[in-house]
Amino acid sequence: MALVTNFFAGANSGEGFRNLFSEIVDLEDTYDFMILKGGPGVGKNTFMKEIGHTMEQAGAMVEYLWCSGDPDSLDGVVLPELRCAMVDGTSPHVIEPRYPAAVDRYVNLGQFYDLTAAKAAAEEVKARTHAYQSAYVRAYHCLKAARQVELDAVAAVGKTYNAEHMDRRISGVIARELRGKGGQQGKTTRRFLGSITHKGCIWRFDSVEALCPKVYEFADSWELAGDSLARLHRTAVKNGWNTIICVSPEDPARIEHLLVPGLGLAFVTSNTHMDYGKKPYRRIRLETMTEVEGKARLRFQSRMVSILREEAVGALKDAKQNHDALEAVYNPYVDFDGVRAAAALEAGRLLSYM
Repeated sequence: MALVTNFFAGANSGEGFRNLFSEIVDLEDTYDFMILKGGPGVGKNTFMKEIGHTMEQAGAMVEYLWCSGDPDSLDGVVLPELRCAMVDGTSPHVIEPRYPAAVDRYVNLGQFYDLTAAKAAAEEVKARTHAYQSAYVRAYHCLKAARQVELDAVAAVGKTYNAEHMDRRISGVIARELRGKGGQQGKTTRRFLGSITHKGCIWRFDSVEALCPKVYEFADSWELAGDSLARLHRTAVKNGWNTIICVSPEDPARIEHLLVPGLGLAFVTSNTHMDYGKKPYRRIRLETMTEVEGKARLRFQSRMVSILREEAVGALKDAKQNHDALEAVYNPYVDFDGVRAAAALEAGRLLSYM
């Protein structure tokens, strides 16, 4: 049975859209990287799902990268064992070839538009485009306000954190779990495990379960685990283990989850808005290593953050509705049979690499 994992390459945050698309693959070690071009409703999601399902059925390992604007829609598909991938290379995550044809290449799905019919709908296209872009602006304003309140609370709690106690706990974990040698130098892949979306917060902990049966859960409501996860990551890489680090959408320099598939080992952060929801191998409660004062103020700040993020979700819903309406304008003018035929052609090419 094919191993399937699910991550995000983009995420919504208080600083706007966060983007890891340039890191989806290492072009120095990639055989074929398809960059899909074409506007809304042209069939990029259809193209990628068709190929992903074909490769699953063939037994290939498949990594799906979902869209933070619509977590039911794909932004990319990676086939790690074949060193191949495909990605939506259009705004807001534009990608251009670095080694054209030799490694990365365009796939022009725009050819499947009925150009004359699409031009006749230009005014409706413009109106829907402006509407969904405006909704994103509203969403990001709310997320920025929420983040400012959150940072104040995080700073207050962080001042009371007993980092030395946590360091001792982490030393014990390293001694038990990271003693072996995986190779010369471990490679690191960066992803988002999830994002806030029009459906609320979506976190793909199913990928953790698929790759890592042993899970340490850091119960952490105040962003205290970052240094510990960074230390665990450095140790794993030094000992030669390949890792997947899932970084925070609000601060991509901070690790929220660390996966070491070669050891079947993961360290995940869990809190009210990012609930692991399963029984871990070990749970470490970072709140017990703080001496929090002003709890009433912290509760008020938490409520404010939740309210502002609910407003952001409402704006993201508006953006999704307007984007769906935009795609509905285009859909009658798209040759989806042509899109599927192109996907079948590319899937056949990929199958020949197995």
